[in-house]
Amino acid sequence: AYELAKTPMYYACLMIKNNDADGVVAGSVHSTSDVLRPAFQIIKSKPGIINISSCFIMVFPEGTIYGDNGTFVFADCAVIPNPDSNQLVDIAIASVESGKIIAEIEDPKVAMLSFSTKGSAKHDNAKKVQLATRILEETDVNFDFDGELQLDAAIVPEVASLKAPNSKVAGKANILIFPDLQSGNIGYKIAERFAGAKAIGPICQGLALPVNDLSRGCDVSDIVSVVAITALQAENSK
Repeated sequence: AYELAKTPMYYACLMIKNNDADGVVAGSVHSTSDVLRPAFQIIKSKPGIINISSCFIMVFPEGTIYGDNGTFVFADCAVIPNPDSNQLVDIAIASVESGKIIAEIEDPKVAMLSFSTKGSAKHDNAKKVQLATRILEETDVNFDFDGELQLDAAIVPEVASLKAPNSKVAGKANILIFPDLQSGNIGYKIAERFAGAKAIGPICQGLALPVNDLSRGCDVSDIVSVVAITALQAENSK
């Protein structure tokens, strides 16, 4: 334990646990596992959240009509490879908080994404998302959500009116919960490369105190952005 405490990541997490610092930004010279392992062991999750996850704040070019004035939260794109239904619920709840704190999304509308909309396809992967939506219905949350929804039904009003006409979320979603890490990671990179969206993250969510991971390919502006986000999370955790 003494030897571990001397290493930068463990020392940093001990500092914020002991109120000697407010947050940690790392990753430019550490792997994601090396950043998150001490956070999981020392900081642990917020009350009511079992599963720590991640999100990206996606800011699309000016004039984008979708999302919250062109801003979305995409989750989980970096941490949980194949979340089960309960983990999807935790991801959704944590993503709403991230959207409010970081992206100033005042009216979060959560779409539980799938390749199926409202039972249009029969498959275990779709059933997982359906069950997550039912669990959310039984949970005391204060945001609108719906699922399972295909991406076009989630964000395009014209498609939503055909596929999910009675939904409070379909056609208006601004927080997108992907069914697994593969689709989330592919989705944010497609948006970044094809649509010119700025991807801010990955942002760790669900931790009791903020610890955020940079890419080892990050530049100075990436570091500054993540430091600013960490400060916002720290302010909210007090």
